[in-house]
Amino acid sequence: MTRKINIFDTTLRDGEQSPGASMNTEEKLVIARQLLRLNVDVIEAGFPISSPGDFESVRRIAELAGEDATVAGLTRAIEKDIDVAADALKYAKRPRIHTGIGVSPSHMRDKLRITEDQCIERAVHAVKYAKKYVEDVQFYAEDAGRSDYAFLAKVIQAVIEAGATVVNIPDTTGYSLPEEFGCRIKYLMEHVRGIENATVSVHCHNDLGMATALAMAGVKNGATQVECTINGLGERAGNTAMEEVVMAIRMHEAELDAHTDINTREFIKASRLVSSITGMNVQANKAIVGANAFAHSSGIHQDGVLKKRDTYEIIDPAEVGAGQSQIVLTARSGHAALKHRLEELGYEFEGEQLDSIYEAFLRVADRKKEVYDEDLESLVNERDREESALYTLESVQVSCGFPLKPTATLTLQNPEGELVTVCDFGTGPIDAVYKAVNQIIEVENDLSEFSVQAVTRGIDALGEVTVRVKAEGGEVYTGRGADGDIIVSSTKAYLNALNRLLSEKR
Repeated sequence: MTRKINIFDTTLRDGEQSPGASMNTEEKLVIARQLLRLNVDVIEAGFPISSPGDFESVRRIAELAGEDATVAGLTRAIEKDIDVAADALKYAKRPRIHTGIGVSPSHMRDKLRITEDQCIERAVHAVKYAKKYVEDVQFYAEDAGRSDYAFLAKVIQAVIEAGATVVNIPDTTGYSLPEEFGCRIKYLMEHVRGIENATVSVHCHNDLGMATALAMAGVKNGATQVECTINGLGERAGNTAMEEVVMAIRMHEAELDAHTDINTREFIKASRLVSSITGMNVQANKAIVGANAFAHSSGIHQDGVLKKRDTYEIIDPAEVGAGQSQIVLTARSGHAALKHRLEELGYEFEGEQLDSIYEAFLRVADRKKEVYDEDLESLVNERDREESALYTLESVQVSCGFPLKPTATLTLQNPEGELVTVCDFGTGPIDAVYKAVNQIIEVENDLSEFSVQAVTRGIDALGEVTVRVKAEGGEVYTGRGADGDIIVSSTKAYLNALNRLLSEKR
């Protein structure tokens, strides 16, 4: 039997640290349910002491997971952090406190301003203190990728003797080369007494584009846990992408003597869900879950794949939930065809809900020759955004062009059900619309980002707009909107962001 490699997902903690990717508790719970469907071994649900929202997220995810997954809460090597994490995890069936400290010369000298002996003393104390609350304690040696080999081994030896059940060796800055990082893990396996009784974990960042390679080097040299995120979200350039490392292990199971228990058929659904909630789009050529991951445009490639799929595809698309055949949806398609395709994408609608989606589908299909899966995903997400909105769009009309002054006439329905109509001017049509929205929704904010992309290919594609607004307190809220008219998409996206801002303030 091959070694079991535990998959430790930190999408809800490190992944959320991607600028603009913050999630509220309800959104975290939606992703947590998908992580359970993926069958991850550990869910790092948050950093409980960082905010009341993070505390509540960890508490509720701990209840949700039950016996299906270990739930971890992050702390610094500080007693108060550990107290709060233990409180958030008190209802977990399988709780884990994840505590640690910086171990590189840079972190000890410049950030912590402590000696090596003080570092070890704090590390041991944190592990022993956490051990009073839970049996499963994970220690992270922050910036281990730039630490001294012998000192790192000394720290790991000390925390294992103090009771750590998991030792996390992060390449926090993505600095290492894969071969060197593999040597680091091998050194620890050979020089730390009792390390065979602990789980050795790797947490690698993608600053040089090598996070997956680093993680695989760790696995090859003895690591039995990989910390990763959906779509590779995370600080700066992100973390090891779960879908990449899991499929790499599957493709090379024999030579690595390793396997995971991940339900890989849930990858595409997980990727789209995280992208939709965070507003962080997945690049088309992203490995495993990108739109082009299983697309072939070259005639030579098409010929080869048609004769035998694995001439150009090492992974069956069905293994990651990408599917193969599609029902071609047009304006001539009926309810049954639409319902079937939605079910294949993981959505179930009946009665009035299906009728509502079908009406929206027909409006898109009348403008397009073919409606793609991405169009349907966008329609469903747009419906969900509208159902939870405080303010909804009733109508928007703009006039612009040389030498006209861009003018927008806007009607919104407010939370009391009243229709409010205003008119405003701007430097361009979207500026005019947003000024009109601000007349009705009087909330201080700063538009920090605006981006547009086509949901599918072709001149008749839906245009999806993503905006980010910054509230008075500095919080960032992401809004998305999709429509065939880019002005309407822009209006919906701005409304979505402001509705989220208002909902959180309420």
